[in-house]
Amino acid sequence: MKRILYIPFDHLNRDYGVLKTVDPATDQIVIVESARMTTGRPWHKERLFFLISSARHFASELTSAGYKVSYLKAQTTIDGLKRAQTELGKLPIYSAEPSSFVQYQQLAEFGVEFVPNDFFLTTRVDFELWAGKQKSFLMETFYRAQRLRLGIMIEDGKPKTGVWNFDKENRLPPPKNYTWPEYLVHERDEIDLEVCAELELNPTNTWATTRSGALAQLDHFIEHNLTNFGPYEDAVSNDSWALHHSLLSPYLNNGLLHASEVISAALVKYKAGHAPIASVEAFVRQIIGWREYLNGMYWHLGADYKFKNGLTAERKLLPLFQDSSKTKMKCMQGIVSDIETRAWTHHIPRLMILSNLALVTGVNPIEFLDWMREQFIDATEWVMVPNIIGMGLHADGGQLMTKPYAAGGAYISRMTQFCKGCEYDPKLRVGETACPFTTLYWDFLDRHKEEFAKNHRMSQQVAGIKRLSDLPELKLRAQQVLSGLDKGTI
Repeated sequence: MKRILYIPFDHLNRDYGVLKTVDPATDQIVIVESARMTTGRPWHKERLFFLISSARHFASELTSAGYKVSYLKAQTTIDGLKRAQTELGKLPIYSAEPSSFVQYQQLAEFGVEFVPNDFFLTTRVDFELWAGKQKSFLMETFYRAQRLRLGIMIEDGKPKTGVWNFDKENRLPPPKNYTWPEYLVHERDEIDLEVCAELELNPTNTWATTRSGALAQLDHFIEHNLTNFGPYEDAVSNDSWALHHSLLSPYLNNGLLHASEVISAALVKYKAGHAPIASVEAFVRQIIGWREYLNGMYWHLGADYKFKNGLTAERKLLPLFQDSSKTKMKCMQGIVSDIETRAWTHHIPRLMILSNLALVTGVNPIEFLDWMREQFIDATEWVMVPNIIGMGLHADGGQLMTKPYAAGGAYISRMTQFCKGCEYDPKLRVGETACPFTTLYWDFLDRHKEEFAKNHRMSQQVAGIKRLSDLPELKLRAQQVLSGLDKGTI
């Protein structure tokens, strides 16, 4: 053996990263299942099951393909690598660039040599070249540059359809009497069951843990959901927890799928005339735009970015985030219950309901970030930090997003089906039956009116406070709501 090739749990792909140059005759592949990773936090068991079983399947598949693989259990990743060097000799260790600042520092200090991380379409060097030319870091600007650079739906340097995005067309509320496609079911094998026994978990059949299962999920999305993905991507339905969303983010984030093959599959469907441009463009934008943008911004903004708290939010994490029975709000009950079941909900509940509530109640950013990291099956440091600190909680003072994504009950009533039959009325901002979102939205604006008065995108909302004849009553109701949320009774 000449080299040790270390494979993190989010680099599970033979064609990318350090395995691109693997030599079965001289390279020893090492995967470390660290106790710190599996027991260091109150991780959602469905998330742990997915990550551990995927890694064990990957190790098994590599072994079957003729590679030399050591799957080690250790207290920490570094302990596992030390053990590998003790057993194999002090061989040099190589890895693709890690996906977080902490892991990068730990492995670098141990002497691991890095090869470029190509699990994204945009290298960190390429992103810095783009960022260095920007006065502000607008995702739309980055997305258009990506379309041009990658040649996706481009003709003569312009979008083939004449417009760059169809965002305005893709904001329909959930339809009535609509039949959503059935979900793909993933059967459990011996490795899955072994992991479940260790975790004392009865898993859902939602998530695949193999490369073949991830490809089956991709095929299912392209065949059954891509066509209508766009119109309802911002809707939330009581009849479907996933709507037409792809459910591909976990596999993209642990390496079982690569962005290039996902985009290719969508474009093949589009070029064959079997999927409309509005849906295809919306999906492409999520992959080559938003996903790549967040990863690039994570590295660009630096390791200290996650600790920003520009709105001085210090409230403890609300009980309802950890227990769906600790609230009477139907939206929070439904969404947190879904997360408790399968460790996932799509981007609108994450931003406009979960993060929105944390924002308007003033939950401490790190506490909310930690909860999101622990609960979601697709949560990684690089995606959650900019998503929560920059977009969800506006804790960076507008460095990433130019305005906070705060909204009252009217938005939730329009885009979801939760409000009908709820104890709280989204049209009311005062009184015992007033929607907490509506009350707290105005209270949030009032609490931070001095900060937001300088923001041109918030001027209309801040001006609206002056038109509230019931502001004193509203502020009193807000304190009652906050107290009730803290106690788990609202």
